Amino acid sequence: MRLTIAILASVFIICFSSCNKEEKGNYVLDINIPSNFPSMVYNLESNPVTKNGFELGKKLFYDGKLAADNIISCGFCHEQAFAFTHHGHNISLGVFDNAGNRNAQPIQNMAFQKEFMWDGAAIHLDLQPIIPLTSDLEMGETVGNVILKLKNDKDYPKAFSKAFDNGEINSENLFKALSQFMVMMISGDAKYDKIIRNEDGFHFTAEEQAGYTLFENKCGTCHSGELFTDQTYRNNGLPVNPKYNDEGRKKVTELESDKYKFKVPSLRNIEHTAPYMHDGRFTSLKSVLNFYASGVTHTTNLDPLLIQPNGHLGIDLTEVEKEYIIAFLKTLTDNTFLTDKRFSEY
Repeated sequence: MRLTIAILASVFIICFSSCNKEEKGNYVLDINIPSNFPSMVYNLESNPVTKNGFELGKKLFYDGKLAADNIISCGFCHEQAFAFTHHGHNISLGVFDNAGNRNAQPIQNMAFQKEFMWDGAAIHLDLQPIIPLTSDLEMGETVGNVILKLKNDKDYPKAFSKAFDNGEINSENLFKALSQFMVMMISGDAKYDKIIRNEDGFHFTAEEQAGYTLFENKCGTCHSGELFTDQTYRNNGLPVNPKYNDEGRKKVTELESDKYKFKVPSLRNIEHTAPYMHDGRFTSLKSVLNFYASGVTHTTNLDPLLIQPNGHLGIDLTEVEKEYIIAFLKTLTDNTFLTDKRFSEY
């Protein structure tokens, strides 16, 4: 009798555990890293991307509760169709119509980067959201208050319990969930990628090939590798905007040698991420190339690569060469990424 009861109890425990696991439906998601990409920097062992964690991160990304006005979500300034930039705004707009002083950067291939923000203020992806969340010019909240709002929400307690073993609504799980969403946001299926991977039926046009060659010779040192950024900080000779007098990387390091240096941005999906530069001063790719050809100024810590042997500042480009480079840059557009339903709000 006791043996029968023990067996029944064991069966019950096994069935309960199995049903409970099936109810949660949580499992580790496959992350498809393009074959031409570098190794991932983000440590997946410390925060594996799971189905429920990803879905929680997506829900948080588009939820205004993370802001003081309960309106401005991460997705407000990062729109998918524009590689998650704030299209049409030279600088980001935040809570209560507050205006920042920098252009919202794309959110793509974040798991392959070492540091984040224009000045590298965040050194880990899990920490990056703290900056916009607590900035008075962006989301204007405190982490503690966000946690309280999530705890009092009817849906989040269940969502956190499904996503994490401890089920806790705390800052660690909040930021890990957001990272799980962003880690999956990989853009590596542009025409350029298909050509580099020798996929059948894809070739550069004559203009794109000419632009690629020019790009490699004139732009490829800073915008290098498959991410199209060497992830360094450089002063590219922009005239200092007196409205902001943004000192760039110096705000983080407090070093004079970092004054006016900003992180070299990725050029992936650049066709759709206007306006350009850290303060969004240029509205077109042509205007960017016009600047490099004839608008570079000798400000403090100007990058030596922009000082030519003949004393000319910038990059020597003809009008035809500019058009070729733009033709190549458009091959970096990844329409699969820009329309991927996994990342869309609805």
